[in-house]
Amino acid sequence: MSFHLQTRAIRNQHERTAFKEHSVPLYLTSSFVFDDAEQMRARFAEEEEGNLYSRFSNPNTEELIQKIALLEVTETGWATATGMSAVFTSLAAFLTTGDEIVSCRSVFGSTHQLFTTVFPKWGVSTHYVDVLATEQEWEAKINANTKIIFAETPTNPSVELLDLALLGKLAKKHNVLLVIDNCFATPFLQQPAKFGADIIIHSATKYIDGQGRVLGGLIATSEVLLKEIKFFARHSGPAMSPFNAWVLSKSLETLSLRMEKHSSNALQIAENLQEHAAVDSVSYPFLSSHPQFELAKKQMTAGGGIVAFEHKNGLAGGREFLNKLKLLSLSANLGDSRSIATHPASTTHAKLSTEERLQAGITDGLIRISVGLEHVDDIWNDIAQAL
Repeated sequence: MSFHLQTRAIRNQHERTAFKEHSVPLYLTSSFVFDDAEQMRARFAEEEEGNLYSRFSNPNTEELIQKIALLEVTETGWATATGMSAVFTSLAAFLTTGDEIVSCRSVFGSTHQLFTTVFPKWGVSTHYVDVLATEQEWEAKINANTKIIFAETPTNPSVELLDLALLGKLAKKHNVLLVIDNCFATPFLQQPAKFGADIIIHSATKYIDGQGRVLGGLIATSEVLLKEIKFFARHSGPAMSPFNAWVLSKSLETLSLRMEKHSSNALQIAENLQEHAAVDSVSYPFLSSHPQFELAKKQMTAGGGIVAFEHKNGLAGGREFLNKLKLLSLSANLGDSRSIATHPASTTHAKLSTEERLQAGITDGLIRISVGLEHVDDIWNDIAQAL
């Protein structure tokens, strides 16, 4: 039988043990035993499938990997300890001295640090393009040394979009890998593989967990590319714990419902914000006023839970707004059931220079709201009184 994604996220699970449990148990073990010396040898030689050590694989992480691959319509995947370890692993596994990355300028602060501080130590350089760059501007940065095209969409924190079909076309034309950070959208709102992405990554800490409990990173890709990712990850060690994998796998069962509510709440908040006298501008993909509204409808099924807005009084107004909030949390996280307000210029993107922030669309007055699952009237009333 053919099932919808929501059903597969719930029903796809590890095989039952002899105890016939309905819910998958926790496999809190660092290692596994073998029937005999020959089986032990065969598994280490990768001639026989099976668990060796939880840094390599574990029934809980394997179930989570199978689920994310199903949802992202890829062949397989990998689980890592954090979202940033997923970013690092999916890139570093394929890079060598002299290689180049072409990336949208608007990326998460730690990803920017990888591109500008860490990778240059290995002789790997990154060329940035603006979020609204044309096909010609993207292509002008691609050369014989280009190994990877990288992008987040929607972007963090300005909530702008990259044209996935365009990036897929360019990656195929130039025979380079297309890596897409799908953290903001999740596979229930957007599936980059359908547009030609080779590797899709997630900070599972965000929407996939959805309640601010555990850290995790996920990579969805093909069997061929997984060989390089798996080798790098096994020997560099960014392994996800079985407990976190168990939590995240259970979380995927409710992700579709949560993303529907996050999106409907966020759209209402965005519509209210654009009518408020203290707000200069609002960015949310499914607002009809968003300059990329048509692109959003083309590659997403809803706008997600992140709204960005510009306070009319800039930095001072933004700080005053944050200090007056009573319900919303002040936190660097997002994708939580609880609504969160963040000032990117002084937190997640503080290590960027003022010029770099402005190039990425991050002004001093920009506020990012991760709209949660509380009643939308309560969320809005708190934002309104703070404004």
